[in-house]
Amino acid sequence: MTERIMVVAAALFDGDRLLAARRSAPPALAGRWELPGGKVESGEAPEEALVRELREELGVEAEAQDRVPGEWPLKPPYVLQAWRARLLPGSPAPKPLQDHDELRWLAPTEIWDVNWLDQDVEAVREAALRGAGNGATSHDAPAPAPRQHPPSS
Repeated sequence: MTERIMVVAAALFDGDRLLAARRSAPPALAGRWELPGGKVESGEAPEEALVRELREELGVEAEAQDRVPGEWPLKPPYVLQAWRARLLPGSPAPKPLQDHDELRWLAPTEIWDVNWLDQDVEAVREAALRGAGNGATSHDAPAPAPRQHPPSS
């Protein structure tokens, strides 16, 4: 059996706004939106990987908080886990430095306005249910828009 490779994604909040990052690479994913993050390196804890990836991809200093419930399969052997995260005081504003060409802070009513990568949809939904940790409950999270998965032609 092949060992799983963990990929971590950050549900990075600013108040009640969630950060979305638009992929610029690889070509198959370009133009779609994701929670920023990346692969956990050998010997690295997921929370450490998340902090490192946010520094590399966005140029920010952040802190991993709690894990978003769930785990989502990616292309084998990769598996996605998401963590709520927050910017540390004094951190610069996020900038798209690697693999992204645009960032957006999405208010709760805007979360489904972007075309999320299929594998991020459930992670985003779970993260939105929990919000920034300020007492958000499941009825606070907006439902995904029907266009999230456009009909095939």
